[in-house]
Amino acid sequence: MSDIAEQETAGAPVLPEAAGHRAVTVPGTVEAGSARIRAYSAGVLVADADPPLLVWEHSYYPQYFFAPDALWAGLRPAGPGPRSRSLGVCELFDVVVGDTVLTGAARRYPEAPAEVVRDAVTLDWAALDTWLAEEEVIHTHARDPYVRVDAMPSGRHVRVVVGGEVVAESRRPVVLVQTGQPPRYYLPRADVRMDLLRPTGTVSFCAYKGTAAYWSVAAGGTVLRDVAWGYDTPLREGLRIAGMVCFWPEKNADLEVYVDGDPAEPVRRG
Repeated sequence: MSDIAEQETAGAPVLPEAAGHRAVTVPGTVEAGSARIRAYSAGVLVADADPPLLVWEHSYYPQYFFAPDALWAGLRPAGPGPRSRSLGVCELFDVVVGDTVLTGAARRYPEAPAEVVRDAVTLDWAALDTWLAEEEVIHTHARDPYVRVDAMPSGRHVRVVVGGEVVAESRRPVVLVQTGQPPRYYLPRADVRMDLLRPTGTVSFCAYKGTAAYWSVAAGGTVLRDVAWGYDTPLREGLRIAGMVCFWPEKNADLEVYVDGDPAEPVRRG
């Protein structure tokens, strides 16, 4: 899903957190990381930094940049890459891991505003199969130290309506609050008309919550595609929302979500 948080697979639709993301870090920001980061390809160590640099090429999340002595694989020049608005001219490199060549999997920005970045290399996340922060597997992209995720049991009254038909109603949601996002209300499946939901095959990926699957809602004489999602096996920040259902009112105006009688908070932009 391009370089937008939660939008991690080429060609996939813009999904909820991507649509509502608020920038929290200025592009071009550079900081020292705080954890050891390793990257592997087919079990072979490619990079190991304790810690790497955190570089925000865009505002959504940082990328890991590795000093030359943190690389355990060979680099082979592969020509110029796309110019970065925040980091400038880009040089591409193939990453050589034994007999395997990861084409264009490394980038360097020799004219970056921050001198410390100029000799460092960032690796294409998808080209490597395993990323570790200390001994914990990291998913989707580098984790932003300024993003916090809290999932809290709530007594709010959440009601979901489509075409005048009640699709879900609960007084025991879990409200999930994530930096830069509107509150999301996850409902127990027992409080959702699951007979009105249809799996679509759409998925999204979150570095903090894991992999979400999507449903369409067929109610009130209409079908609304990909307006609900859930995490069956979330990562540690999302354990409290495991198996629950969340509705996405910004996706379609025909999906009405009420919290304590008021429309759910709209996405703030800018």
